[in-house]
Amino acid sequence: MGITHFWSQGDWVTHSTAILLAMLSLLSWAIIGNRFVAQIRLNRCIEQAFEAFWAAPSLENGLAVIKEKDSTGVFAGMAETAAHVIKMHEQQKETSIGGGISSSEVLTRSLRNYMIHAQARFESGLTLLASVGSTAPFIGLFGTVWGIYHALVSLSGATQVVLDKVAGPVGEALIMTAAGLFVAIPAVLAYNALSRANRLANTYLDGFAHDLHAFLTTGSRYALAKAA
Repeated sequence: MGITHFWSQGDWVTHSTAILLAMLSLLSWAIIGNRFVAQIRLNRCIEQAFEAFWAAPSLENGLAVIKEKDSTGVFAGMAETAAHVIKMHEQQKETSIGGGISSSEVLTRSLRNYMIHAQARFESGLTLLASVGSTAPFIGLFGTVWGIYHALVSLSGATQVVLDKVAGPVGEALIMTAAGLFVAIPAVLAYNALSRANRLANTYLDGFAHDLHAFLTTGSRYALAKAA
């Protein structure tokens, strides 16, 4: 008696439930592995990229250095976007209605849009992990209930019920509950860990956006701090 016996005794509903749990498990582990690798890369490059950018002698050199140091491209992309927006706004001041808007407002809008897309990139896959963590136990429970029902139906015609004949099928049906928990627990733990890491990354991104805004609009990285 075991998983092989349970599989051989199950019907298409039991098999479908088990296959669904297996697919959810593989998918969640793929997301977990991909997101943790990306998070490790992001953590490694944050400090180096910031220090290299602000230590550069000019904006052009800073963009080149941060692009080299930032393997994820998130912070380098923000710096390049901000510099490009300021440059284009200065060129279009006299030729378009958008030129009447201040550089600070244009840059704020551009940085805000960039942060929205970057945060969406950070959070990719987390919705699926949350869904797997919340639904997998119930899918496993459904498989357990169906397996027990299937086992009891098969014993309904017996004139004498022996404990061994009931305990085996019921115990095998409970495997589905364990399978549901096996799928859900890693997904929930990974979701919590990645959510916290994303909050920290978003904090770094927000701070870098404020520094870029201060530098590109006033020429001083610490203008906001002095004003405060």
